[in-house]
Amino acid sequence: MITLKEVHKKKEVKAFVKFPFKLNKNSKHWVPPIISEEIKTFNKKENPVFNDAEARLFLAYKGAEIVGRIAAIINWLEVKDQALKKMRFGWFDVIDDVDVTKVLLDKVLEIGKENGLEFIEGPVGFSNLDKVGVVTEGFDQIGSMITWHNPPYYATHFEKLGYDVAKTYSENIMEFKNIKSEFFSRIQGLIKKRYGLRALNFTKNKDILPHTDEMFDVFSKSHAVLSTFVEINDEQREYFKKKFIGFLNPEYVKFVLDKDDKLVGFGIVTPSYAEALQKMNGRLFPFGIKHLLHAKKHAKTVTFYLIGVLPEYQNKGVTAIIFDEFHKTFTEKGIELCVRGPELDDNVAIQQIWKNFKPVINKRRCTFKKDIA
Repeated sequence: MITLKEVHKKKEVKAFVKFPFKLNKNSKHWVPPIISEEIKTFNKKENPVFNDAEARLFLAYKGAEIVGRIAAIINWLEVKDQALKKMRFGWFDVIDDVDVTKVLLDKVLEIGKENGLEFIEGPVGFSNLDKVGVVTEGFDQIGSMITWHNPPYYATHFEKLGYDVAKTYSENIMEFKNIKSEFFSRIQGLIKKRYGLRALNFTKNKDILPHTDEMFDVFSKSHAVLSTFVEINDEQREYFKKKFIGFLNPEYVKFVLDKDDKLVGFGIVTPSYAEALQKMNGRLFPFGIKHLLHAKKHAKTVTFYLIGVLPEYQNKGVTAIIFDEFHKTFTEKGIELCVRGPELDDNVAIQQIWKNFKPVINKRRCTFKKDIA
């Protein structure tokens, strides 16, 4: 007998967040989130996304044992401003029992129907800055701080229940020794001269903050054409600043400015926190901070997190400036491996950026969708 319970109390939210820890306790590839940060994600007083979105959390039980979880999400900016009547679901985890998956998804379908929405899609978060997708290839590859990881049966469950693939994503690894600077070192000088551009580097996190609003503007303008894009408002920007600025190594943040000091492009890379997060097992204290700080300074693997270029500067070689700066820094730091997070397979522009770097696809993932009858 499978029962479904909506999450309301703090104790229940914690159980919701901690369920995948039990489910993945024997996995060498799952990367745990920080429990306290994950709980804040669902706190309406902490996370301003709830000003324009709503989420209902559910736990599935067999007897007294939790066997699945799901978040049913509506982003009203997407529904009203973009006229995209999509019911989202995310934070999906389940034992290998398709009946449990059906109970969880049927609840999301029900909520979507009640709100006059046309289809459901997931796993996704609230916006493009959240985790996305079910892993379909690369189960033997370690996850990351910015991705969900799952066993193979997740996709099988969706297929058995009549869900179709909505969007596909690829993740890549690139050995730093294969990234040859001649692909961008010469041209970046010409681009700077032709368009009056210059690179801006950082040594302190506090020096990044004055530029973050402009960075979000560039991010929005450069990503607006993507099929998954949902606008990120000012309050959410402030939230993401506080949430992620501490994880940045300032030396791995590269900006490109024009002659008037206007931001035209940026790249953000983070040290790989995967192994540190595994050691922490969700806890910041007493030793979790130590693991994070060590990875921040000494990790030999980095993750490409965000890159954006204003539309009017795209296809003009601005990324050559960004990569030239990264190459200098990575050489100095002894970086060995570069990892790219999930990128839409239909995002041809981003794929062209990496074509000379000998990328190897090490993971594939997708979202699933179904019409709401």
